[in-house]
Amino acid sequence: QVQLVESGGGLVQAGGSLRLSCAASGSIFSVDAMGWYRQAPGKQRELVARITSADSTTYADSVKGRFTISRDNAKNTVSLEMKSLKPEDTAVYYCNADIWPTMWRTYNYWGQGTQVTVSS
Repeated sequence: QVQLVESGGGLVQAGGSLRLSCAASGSIFSVDAMGWYRQAPGKQRELVARITSADSTTYADSVKGRFTISRDNAKNTVSLEMKSLKPEDTAVYYCNADIWPTMWRTYNYWGQGTQVTVSS
């Protein structure tokens, strides 16, 4: 059973910083792309940042230059460093990963979500 467990959300003032972390655990053969999505109230879930196993990164235009995604392949973890936070960054942030529990096929997994609230 594979699980993604997030940590690091919270309440911060505009202009502040937060760091989110996500750890994949369980029966894991390998991990492909990992990423962060967010969903604000009344809005669709959207991609924030994504990183491949080769460390190629993709960012949403709204977070470029403010957020940095990184991963530790040895620990199967992914982190999101968020700086210069804005009230519009307020959302539930979800960790996402493509994981091979065995060598036979890959599955897409989601974490339970962590709340980030940015006050103005």
